[in-house]
Amino acid sequence: MKAALIVRNGSPDKAFEIRDVEHPKPQAHEICIEVEAFGLNYADVMARLGLYQDAPPLPAIVGYEVVGRIHELGTDVKDKEVGQRVVAMTRFGGYAEYAVTDARAVAIIPEDMDAGKATALATQYGTAYYAAEEMSRLHEGDHILIHAAAGGVGTALVQLARWRGCTIFGTAGSDEKLDYLKAQGVHYPINYRKQDFVREIEKVVGDRGLDVVFDSIGGNYIKKGLKLLGAGGRIIGYGAASMTGKNLFGKIGVALGFGFHSPISLLTHSKSIIGVNMLRIADHRPLVIKRCLENVVRLTEEGILNPVVGGTFDFENIADAHALLESRKSMGKIVVYVRK
Repeated sequence: MKAALIVRNGSPDKAFEIRDVEHPKPQAHEICIEVEAFGLNYADVMARLGLYQDAPPLPAIVGYEVVGRIHELGTDVKDKEVGQRVVAMTRFGGYAEYAVTDARAVAIIPEDMDAGKATALATQYGTAYYAAEEMSRLHEGDHILIHAAAGGVGTALVQLARWRGCTIFGTAGSDEKLDYLKAQGVHYPINYRKQDFVREIEKVVGDRGLDVVFDSIGGNYIKKGLKLLGAGGRIIGYGAASMTGKNLFGKIGVALGFGFHSPISLLTHSKSIIGVNMLRIADHRPLVIKRCLENVVRLTEEGILNPVVGGTFDFENIADAHALLESRKSMGKIVVYVRK
């Protein structure tokens, strides 16, 4: 089968090669999927740059999600059938014509569901659901901030927060993205390149503070987020995009920017910082992944969630897809089609 491998760290035009590799075989608890399309996530960019510690050694096939049909079942899998159309979260291996994954990380999808929208449901919408519904249950009237709100996880969080009746602040880096956020239902879109988001939010919330900050940036955004929280508030951190493009000293600066937070201070002010790493959840709590994935598929079928596809590419153009994602100019989900 064909797969897109990262063969060297660096720019997308030099990092990838499409090669013939061995067809994967499912273990007893796994499913092999004939891949129709796979999605890109920012962790893929970090892996290509050599900044993602969980990434497999080079040459590596990365990729966290696929849409396709079940090709083969492991001997212990009894609740799925060959031929069913599914979306699946993969622990790498998604950039290929066939991929294997734990059967508990697979959800059946309708035949007519758009493959591009479906790819967003695994990692991005699964992350958003876990963060917003399980780690920090949102309630009507909550005031929340979503950083990088025009991205894939950001869009999912906006839709979940709108469903729950929250007042939503969202940051993005261009006026075009602000228009996108308004269309998605963000009440207070903020261009972080032109405005001080802390000051803009404080104008609205005053002493009340925010209930939740969803942070994929890291660094000193964590310290700023803590400042914005009210009593009972929490930061949900699920990324460190501020590391991208930094040299060693820049990375150290970002790491120091996170700050050093005493449990005593968090207790005194009734604030919390929660870290989310979906790979760790998949490794140690696979039934959580199953629950999140099934719920986002259900909410999409009910029309509550509606993933936005921000770019589609053919398999041979994987480097272009990566370049778009790394540029931070994309909105919604970037999808690569293996078969059409």
